[in-house]
Amino acid sequence: MQDNSLANSNLSGEINNQLQVSFFDFNPQQLFAFDSSTQQYIPILIFSIIALMLSIFVLAIPFIVNKMKPDNEKNSQYECGFDGRGIIRSDFDVQFYLVAILFIIFDLEVAFLFPWAISLREIGEFGFWSMMVFLSVLTIGFIYEWKRGALDWK
Repeated sequence: MQDNSLANSNLSGEINNQLQVSFFDFNPQQLFAFDSSTQQYIPILIFSIIALMLSIFVLAIPFIVNKMKPDNEKNSQYECGFDGRGIIRSDFDVQFYLVAILFIIFDLEVAFLFPWAISLREIGEFGFWSMMVFLSVLTIGFIYEWKRGALDWK
């Protein structure tokens, strides 16, 4: 009788040991053990569905919460005190956009120069000449834009 109770206590101890799994014993690969090639895309599908549902929820919140009831005072002109006449919006010259784009292009050149200068010893001569080719192409482009008159303000 004692042996039977000892065997039962050992068996219940093993079951308790198996049931007491801590947080750190969790292995995500066990959760997503796949047999076929299509099953490996299930986590991506789950993530996509959650992202889509969250996006729809975030976009729907303003329509649910907002109580839009504008009155005449809310819809009136308020910036200058009188109703606008004629064309209210004025066109911007393309020159503004062209200068902004050129600034961004040549500003990125400087952004590439900083990591290049820091890692110049590790990348060696090949890295140096690669950057010289890059700078030459950008310099030729800058000279082309300058000769074409893109930087002249008219």
